[in-house]
Amino acid sequence: MALFLLVFAVCLLIFGGMVALLLLSGTPRYRTEPAQLLDLIDRALHSQVGETEWNTIIGYPIRHDETLDGIRRRAQRLVDEHGNHGRVTRGKPLLDATGQEELTALRDHLARHLALRERPHSVE
Repeated sequence: MALFLLVFAVCLLIFGGMVALLLLSGTPRYRTEPAQLLDLIDRALHSQVGETEWNTIIGYPIRHDETLDGIRRRAQRLVDEHGNHGRVTRGKPLLDATGQEELTALRDHLARHLALRERPHSVE
């Protein structure tokens, strides 16, 4: 009987510790930063990004920055309108010529946003 109580107490301690650990740990979150999005767009313009990576990052909503999420949604729309499934696997760019031009303009907009964000604020 003593062995049963010992095993029961050890199992209860382990399961209780696991439940406490799961309750106290936070949900992991992925935050897309402007520099990461800029790098992704640059690689897409140079045909160095795969469709899976593009869809993974562009398909994930950016909830912490409305401007970045707007850029992400516009990039997603560009691929929907100017891209074909499997273009990259056939050795072609992710977007057609019109899509490349619009993505370049979107990239420049994001670069300006990033420059404004990183500019030090002077208090006078």
